[in-house]
Amino acid sequence: MNIRDAAIATILAASAGTAAAQAVNYQLIRNATIKVEYAGTTFLVDPMLAPKGAWPGFEGTVNSQLRNPLVELPVPLADVLKADAVIVTHTHMDHWDDAAKAAIPKSMPVFAQDEADAASIRKDGFTDVRVLGADTEFRGTRLAKTGGQHGTDAMMAAGLGKRLGAVSGVVFRRAGFQTTYIAGDTTWTADVERAIATYKPDVIILNTGYARIPGLDGSIIMGKEDLVRAAQAAPEAHVVGVHMEAVNHASQTRRELRDYAASKGIAARVLVPEDGAAFRF
Repeated sequence: MNIRDAAIATILAASAGTAAAQAVNYQLIRNATIKVEYAGTTFLVDPMLAPKGAWPGFEGTVNSQLRNPLVELPVPLADVLKADAVIVTHTHMDHWDDAAKAAIPKSMPVFAQDEADAASIRKDGFTDVRVLGADTEFRGTRLAKTGGQHGTDAMMAAGLGKRLGAVSGVVFRRAGFQTTYIAGDTTWTADVERAIATYKPDVIILNTGYARIPGLDGSIIMGKEDLVRAAQAAPEAHVVGVHMEAVNHASQTRRELRDYAASKGIAARVLVPEDGAAFRF
């Protein structure tokens, strides 16, 4: 067992001693791929499951000469697939790749952001594809789709909206459990502010890799300043930063995010996990 695996085992062992009925466990697999064990149900979110270097970098983005993913899966694929349902916030390759389409059982429930994505997923052979709504129920847990924008207003005005496409987030809710908000591939927008104000999440998971397009200011997803905005908007919440160091265009490192959170005095409420790390608040 290596050092990271030992750390994961320690976290999980510590979790076992508390009341399992109230446990909400999380595991960052890689990039934006997360497993959320919520009220006894395990959701696999935005699965990117290809081996290292399986496909080209995103054309027209920074470091496009690098092949994605940049790193291997940190845990066995068989363990990643131990889930009850999949949530696909949008169908870009770093959230729903060919390896995921091949490996995930075709009968597993898959939640998509809209009918267009649902139709695409059905074409890949999946037989139980559902569209997220404002209050979708699955095994007693309420799932609420939230909005977002995959880029800045200036990028949208420049005509990149069609290329970047529609995106979404999701909120998990159930009485007695921590409300969890996964924002998805979005910049800081009124939709994000509205989700935080409406659902008052206990845990906020942000894609903070600051993915960039050459020649354009800003990023197509969040960065370190947005993590601070979230912490300020939800002063009692824990804020988690993911979607880093796994695809070519993500330009912000984990160390940079941790150092920035520390400089703003919010490090105690911020988690920036390594790939494969399991955690619970």
